[in-house]
Amino acid sequence: MDYQEVGRRLAARRRALGMKQAQVSERCGINDNYISNIERAVSIPSLDVFMRLCDALETTPDAMLLGTALCADREAWRAVTEQLRGLTPQQLRLVERFIQWVREEV
Repeated sequence: MDYQEVGRRLAARRRALGMKQAQVSERCGINDNYISNIERAVSIPSLDVFMRLCDALETTPDAMLLGTALCADREAWRAVTEQLRGLTPQQLRLVERFIQWVREEV
């Protein structure tokens, strides 16, 4: 995974929406310094934070990870994001492992 490229895509999307890092951080409920670190690939966001970023930036995870939107159904992604928000840290780790497994198998 090229975290620098993901960070560049997140920053480009934020700028395309005319948003400042502080606005994104407010929407996501995270520190704006953390957003800066993610955009510069200094920090790697958890799955939950990544999904919140995609939701705040009105985009899909595939667009940010791959550079192209494979799924245009934003409502489906929002529903997944909402489900992830209610998970415990242990459940989130399990979801992350499952996603990794799916990516490796496909």
